[in-house]
Formats: sequence, structure tokens, C-alpha cells
Amino acid sequence: MLQKKYIYLDHSATTAVDTKVLQIMLPYFHHKFGNASSAHTFGQEALMAVDKTRKQAAHFLNCSNQEIIFTSGSTESNNLAIKGLVSALQNKKMHIITSSVEHDSVLEPFRELEKNNIETTYLPVQSDGTVKIDELKKAIKSNTILVSIMYVNSEVGIIQPITEISKIIKKIKKNQEIYFHTDATQAINFLNCDVKYLGVDFLSLSGHKIYGPKGVGLLYKKQNAPILSLQQGGHQENNLRSGTFNVSGIAGLGAAINQLNKKVVQQNNKKISKLRDMLVDGIIKNIPNVILNTNRKNSTPSHAHFSFLGVEGESILMALDLQDVYVSTGSACASKNLKASHVLFAMGIKQEIAHNSIRFTLGKHTTIAEIKQVIKILPPIIKQLRKISPYKIN
Repeated sequence: MLQKKYIYLDHSATTAVDTKVLQIMLPYFHHKFGNASSAHTFGQEALMAVDKTRKQAAHFLNCSNQEIIFTSGSTESNNLAIKGLVSALQNKKMHIITSSVEHDSVLEPFRELEKNNIETTYLPVQSDGTVKIDELKKAIKSNTILVSIMYVNSEVGIIQPITEISKIIKKIKKNQEIYFHTDATQAINFLNCDVKYLGVDFLSLSGHKIYGPKGVGLLYKKQNAPILSLQQGGHQENNLRSGTFNVSGIAGLGAAINQLNKKVVQQNNKKISKLRDMLVDGIIKNIPNVILNTNRKNSTPSHAHFSFLGVEGESILMALDLQDVYVSTGSACASKNLKASHVLFAMGIKQEIAHNSIRFTLGKHTTIAEIKQVIKILPPIIKQLRKISPYKIN
């Protein structure tokens, strides 16, 4: 039986494990299945795989091996950085800052801390989703201990001015200690993630966004940045993250990171950018009353986020699904919730337009033929859905 052909344009939700990455992982499921915390040779062989990935990640991020903490993914990494820092400082008068367009794995910890009397600020953004720098400068107080701003927005693909923000924080750090965290989950495939270049104290990433396995990620923690563990049990990761090492996953993470050399990233960016432009231009040319919510001049080449006026986004998603084209209505962690995106609201997009939205995210395996096929089938889908939609185009 032939495998069913499909078009996958939801790479910001997850990516397929690269064949080379899978080959690196397989031995640790079977004949190299030792516990990396065991003292015997079998365990030490597993530990070697963990240490190898630690070196690969440190090299990629330009940090020391000791500054890498393995986690289950960016959600855990974000929680560990934010809540771990607050727990470590134990100052009741703390103030923390984030933006209004962050992933829920940042916003929810902030809201929880807010309930526990930690002062919080949610920065407004411009119409394309970028943080308002002047508002950041105004927001920083004498008791501010943390600024957490994502590198790339998962929904619209906007790139935040991380280096500019770090420079602002460094100037203030001469008089007070402020730590800077960035969720780089959506940036790793496309942008410079050298932590010294970025000027961050914490950085989160996930394996499954870079053609690696699900359920594994890491947190970069600058050597002198204080955090406390969120879970107790073992003594792994210098007592900062207890739990048996996911050796196969960690090995896969290292293999995925190892493929992100500068030349490959540049080649992929160039290819994906051309395909994204083809998709955007094709949709705008062939479908009336459509709004592009992604700023192509300041976004990763993968993202194309649209609002198709007069049509419910969920209806478009399901219609495309029937044609074996897979897209999203927003962040995969929240898209099953039919509430309109908080990111779009923060950008000033009206509720009815936010509900008309679809996110296309391309990857390294996306082809010209696939983009042409989407441009071919999407216009009649939108036309038909508008005929039966209760929404009216103003």
C-alpha cells in the first residue's frame, strides 16, 4: 500500500525527526540502554552520549558545558528559568517583565507568580508584534529582577530585538541585578543563537522544532545566574533538574543541533524564504479580502500568517485537512482552544478578524510543487466557505 501524500505546512508546531538524527538515537533504545547515572560501564556509555550532546549544544550556543541543563522541552525550560530564578532570589518585593505576545509557557508562570504577589508587567507591542522598546525602558524599576522576551513569535514569526533589549538591561545592571531570559524555540533553525552575541542569561529550546525528537530540550543558564530546582528526587544536572536522563532523546537533540551549521542554515533560509514569498504572493494575488499578519521584513522565513476575512479559521483548517494539507490556526499548544489568539489581540487585530486566521509555517522539506498546489486549491476553498459563512466582510 502506497503512503498517502500530504502537504505539511505546520513546522512551527513540530517537525519530523531527521533520518540521520533517528539513526543516532536508535542504539539507545536497545543495546545501549544503560542509565546514564549508573557507575558501571554500561551506564557510563550512556553518559558519554549525554556529555557529547552537552558539548554540541555548548558549542552551538557559545557557552560552557556546565551552562547546559537538559529538560523535557521549552515549556519546562521556561518554567525553570522564570520560577527557578524567583525562588532562588526569595525577595518578596520582586518585579518581573515579559511581553503580551509570549507563549503560554511564559505567560502562565508569570500569572501564577502574580497571584503570589510578585509584581508583573506585560509589555505592549507594535502592530507587527515587536516589543515597544520605550515601554520596556519605562517598565524597569529598582526591584526588577527578570525580563523574559521570546526571540521569535511562534504565531506570526516576528523577530524581537533581543540584542537591543540586552544592551538596555546591561546599562541598568551596573546599578542593579537584572536577568534576561529568551525563549528561542522558534529561532534556532534560522537565527544566530550565540548567547554572548544575544547577551542573555537564560535561553530555552526544544528538540522537536529542529528535526529532533519530542520530549527533550534544554535551558542555557549563565554560570552565575541563580535558580532553584522545581523538582526534587535525583541529583542530575547539578541538582537543578532531577530525573533519569532521556539518553536517546538527548542524543537526538545533539544530532539535530549538530546539523545546524552556518552554511546549512543559510541555504535553508534562502530556500524557505523564496517558497514563503511564493505562497504569500500567490495567496494575495488570487484571494481577495485577505490580510497578511506577518511582517516579511522582520520575521523568520518560515512564517506566513493570514486573516481571510469572512471565514472562520477553523473552517479553513478543516477544509484544507480534507485535501491533506496541514496548517494551524495558531500556537499548537493552544490552537485546540477556540478562543482567538492573544498574540493577534495584542497586535491590535479585532476579534472577528483574529478568528479568520490561519498560520502556514514552512520547513526544509517543503517543495515548490507543494506551494503551487496550496495556491491552486485554497482560492476555491475560501470562495465556497465565504458563501456559507455567517461572517460578513465590511
